[in-house]
Amino acid sequence: MISRRLTLGLLAAAISTPLRATTRPAVVVHRSPTCGCCGAWASYLRRAGFPVTIVNEDDLAPVKLRAGVPERLQSCHTAFIDGYVVEGHVPIEAIEKMLLSKPPILGIAVPDMPGGSPGMEVLGAKPDPFKVMSFAKGGAQDVFIDYPNGFSLPR
Repeated sequence: MISRRLTLGLLAAAISTPLRATTRPAVVVHRSPTCGCCGAWASYLRRAGFPVTIVNEDDLAPVKLRAGVPERLQSCHTAFIDGYVVEGHVPIEAIEKMLLSKPPILGIAVPDMPGGSPGMEVLGAKPDPFKVMSFAKGGAQDVFIDYPNGFSLPR
């Protein structure tokens, strides 16, 4: 027979135990060893719970070519997550959308290095507008998420 004390103890333990967050997939980021903004983007992912492995590359061109990243969408780093490519300073919102919807694409990219995008923040500077682009085999590209007012990290 379960005593009242045991029942109350189990109930208290259940209430006080935080729910486990869903496990985030691992991210492997290929970057130049001298690029600081790539490290800032990796830290942004880590703070959101993604396990991140950094691979320093002296030449990223072969990585981007193997990944199928179109030249016009290239940026400073290339990441791999759950079978997808993530090129450049992509916000977590876009990564989560891709991982949840599982579209038939190779990946998503933020071309160039827009100011204010994750990892490219400058204190006091207005963020640049940018688009997260999707890309697929055969070269198809489309706007995945538009940030017409730029991006700001939540406070």
